[in-house]
Amino acid sequence: MPSAAEPQPSRNISRKDAKAAKVGEKWQKKLPRLFICSFRTWRAWRLGASQFPRPSSTGHRKIVSMGFAEWRIESMKFVMGLFLLVCQLIGPARLVLAADSKSPWQSEWDQTVRAAEQEGQVMVSIGGYGAIIDSGVFQKTYPKIKITHITGAGTDLTQRISAERRAGKYLVDVYNGGGNSLFQVLYQGKMLDPIKSALILPEVTDATKWWEGKQKYADKEGQYIFVYEGNVSAGAGAAYNTQLLDPREYKSYWDLLNPKLKGKILSTDIRKVRGAGIPWQFLYYYSELGPKYLRRLFGEMDVTLTADLRQAVDWLGTGKFAVGMPIQGGTVYKAKNQGLPVDEFSPYHFKEGVNLSSAFGSLALMNRAPHPNAAKVFINWLLSREGQTLFQKVISQPGDPRNSRRIDVPKDHIPPDEQRRDKMNYFDTDDPDTKDLNPAMKLLDEILAGKK
Repeated sequence: MPSAAEPQPSRNISRKDAKAAKVGEKWQKKLPRLFICSFRTWRAWRLGASQFPRPSSTGHRKIVSMGFAEWRIESMKFVMGLFLLVCQLIGPARLVLAADSKSPWQSEWDQTVRAAEQEGQVMVSIGGYGAIIDSGVFQKTYPKIKITHITGAGTDLTQRISAERRAGKYLVDVYNGGGNSLFQVLYQGKMLDPIKSALILPEVTDATKWWEGKQKYADKEGQYIFVYEGNVSAGAGAAYNTQLLDPREYKSYWDLLNPKLKGKILSTDIRKVRGAGIPWQFLYYYSELGPKYLRRLFGEMDVTLTADLRQAVDWLGTGKFAVGMPIQGGTVYKAKNQGLPVDEFSPYHFKEGVNLSSAFGSLALMNRAPHPNAAKVFINWLLSREGQTLFQKVISQPGDPRNSRRIDVPKDHIPPDEQRRDKMNYFDTDDPDTKDLNPAMKLLDEILAGKK
């Protein structure tokens, strides 16, 4: 029972306020003193000074001395101050929780971008596709990472990197170019770091975004050379003079060994022509052709070899030769548009099969890169949907479309007979077992030496 000196609570207290008071008394024993005081303050503010149950309390004496109205103002200041204190304590914790709630890839990507911005630049050696960087899209997306690039033929670029490293200069972060020189010089020379571990963005690592649900690597380990391009092309890259040859009469490469074509075939010399490796890979490594076919072609058909591509197309157009194999399709397309009577065999024309090639669409991460984080940012950007859409847009030319292995980028620019077909048994020139052209060149030397 309360003593006589204690004022009795008013009988007109609402049920809601009475319940609040009861709950408050219960939690007074459990809460820290700071929160007990705050609750007493709140209760006094709700019930009024005459109904405050503890006259001996500090809060009650303050009410009596200063008046209830003034005390309400002071109590509200106290409550607000307490509220701000709690916010200060909880705020950092919420930030920590928010950081912890980020997915692992997002945290890794944010850290990589910050580190790349501190490095400030990235050096890319890029053969054939410099227009990707010249477009300025990467620089606009990452303005704090200055991108510098060197362009040229793949054989020149890879030899330059090799020479720099022999001199102790490690200048290049990323290499993008043709698969053969990349494989034979940089990969076999052990100048690369695994690019697979540098892939961070989910849209890049997600295999379902890539053709046939897998990422393509041109090395046996499946770690070092990422192939992002897959163009359909006629296996041996054969072209013909439309006035001298009816393509309907030739359904197999073996048909081109017809005696009436003897002395009427010209070929690019793999030993001298840069960038002619893909059709030679097909001729040498394809199981239905191979060394047996090459021995007959170059041993029996009096084939003329040339290192001058322009001259080869001129000879084909003037009728000096009826067939060119292999020969670069881009030069034939230009000559055809200029009115010369030349054309290519369509990719699916011959029964032996169809090439899938990457042209200059192979990507690698240099080891001992001077800007490793900026290199990762560039690699992920180029392999993203944005990067691959840009690649197709700026590199494709009339008669020479480029086809990313990503399947979520536009393909409207690619003619139907050059579209990839699912579950087609292509001869993939980026398979590691077909990259070495030295056996083909050695065989050619042997065949030609035997004719002398």
